[in-house]
Amino acid sequence: QVQLVESGGGLVQAGGSLRLSCVVSGRTFSLYAMGWFRQAPGKEREFVAAISWNGGSTYYAESVKGRFTISRDNAKNTVYLQMNSLKPEDTAVYYCATRRVHGIATGEAEYDYWGQGTQVTVSS
Repeated sequence: QVQLVESGGGLVQAGGSLRLSCVVSGRTFSLYAMGWFRQAPGKEREFVAAISWNGGSTYYAESVKGRFTISRDNAKNTVYLQMNSLKPEDTAVYYCATRRVHGIATGEAEYDYWGQGTQVTVSS
């Protein structure tokens, strides 16, 4: 059974930083691409960032480019999202997801397993 468990969310002031982690079990983590998505209250879930199976390729939503960094440690079965210069509009539940292929993707339907989410709240 594939499980994804996110952690690292919390309350932070605007301009601050957080690092989210997502540990994956039940799948050969190093073979597959990973993604981060978020869902703000009253809005649809949206793509944030993705990373290929070996970390060689990354892709970001325009809204977070230059502020967020996705990375992975295949030895620890963990993907990270370093979030700097946080803004109130970054407030959302953040989800990690895994897909069955090596390469990155931005669509929700491209991912087959999801975590339960972690809340990030940025105060102004």
